[in-house]
Amino acid sequence: MSDEPPTAPTRWVLHVDLDQFVAAVEVLRRPELAGLPVVVGGRGDPTERAVVSTASYEARELGVGSGMPLRLAVRKAPDAVFLPVDAPAYDAASAVVMEALRAQRWDGVPVDVEVLGWDEAFVAERPGEGEGGGFPRERDRPRDPVAFAEQLRAAVLAASDLHCSVGIGNNKLQAKIATDFGKPRGVYTITDETWFEEMGERPTRALWGIGAKTAKRLAGLGIDTVRQLAESDVRVLAAELGPTMGPWYHRLGRGVDSSPVDPQPYVPRAHGREETFQVDLEEWADVEDAARRLTRRVVADIDAEGRPAARVGIKVRFKPFFTVTRSLTLPAPTNDPDALAAAAVELLGRVDQDRPVRLLGVRLEMTEPPGGY
Repeated sequence: MSDEPPTAPTRWVLHVDLDQFVAAVEVLRRPELAGLPVVVGGRGDPTERAVVSTASYEARELGVGSGMPLRLAVRKAPDAVFLPVDAPAYDAASAVVMEALRAQRWDGVPVDVEVLGWDEAFVAERPGEGEGGGFPRERDRPRDPVAFAEQLRAAVLAASDLHCSVGIGNNKLQAKIATDFGKPRGVYTITDETWFEEMGERPTRALWGIGAKTAKRLAGLGIDTVRQLAESDVRVLAAELGPTMGPWYHRLGRGVDSSPVDPQPYVPRAHGREETFQVDLEEWADVEDAARRLTRRVVADIDAEGRPAARVGIKVRFKPFFTVTRSLTLPAPTNDPDALAAAAVELLGRVDQDRPVRLLGVRLEMTEPPGGY
């Protein structure tokens, strides 16, 4: 018998990402659209002010991307099929997929599923399972995450008729990034051992958690690649980017992420609604009416949560594209539509009223649930 201590099992995290989810759901409902460029956004009218929610791969090949104005999308893909957003249909399809993932067993062991949105989730073996407790498994048997990834892909397809890609890593960061390498309909792995081989020479923007603004700030420090970020002086990062965020970015560069896969349902802190006006609002009374109307819609959302609003916020986008935000804390939490609408209108009084309004948004931040977030 060897005196060597047992080796700790390798930690595996899988990231499941549905391929072109919204477009794929629409094609399932309209099989005649298969293989065609499909663009989903707004009310499906490319002459209106709205943005692309998602585009099929065929539309992406023509240069259409998420967040693009529909008016630009139709210029890039004039023959594309434009469809309105149907959130309830996507909610229903997503629920089927997530239940299929939760039902899976990895060598007989239950898994935890952390839902990130309609179309993606992390999956990992439930901690503490697999040694007794009715889930026997050989302690030393090597795990096969690729085989389990294919099991997940097959389960999702069987339950929903939707295809997905799966990223595999030793943590959530690695798995999330790996998924893009495997798209579409594939599986890809990035581990501690292959991190720098896969990511070292890529720009810092390639990291999950680093956007354009942060990448620009890092570039100002002479840090352009993932490897340079990993090899940078964490003290400099802390001084320039903050004592919390600086070291966190340094860990991202090294491919380090210790956060667990959390199966607890997401509890929203706030709800909000926005409206982009097809014709700019020039009369301020019309803006105030729109604020009242939007507020009542958001009150219905927070009522469904069963928690009153403690804070109100607005977003105003003026012509041509200048945006301001304002917010206030209420004297006491409430879900009274009239009181909350009055607060939104009060906030409008704190912005300039000398230019047309293109977009208006209202956000209600709720009280914490029992036990906190």
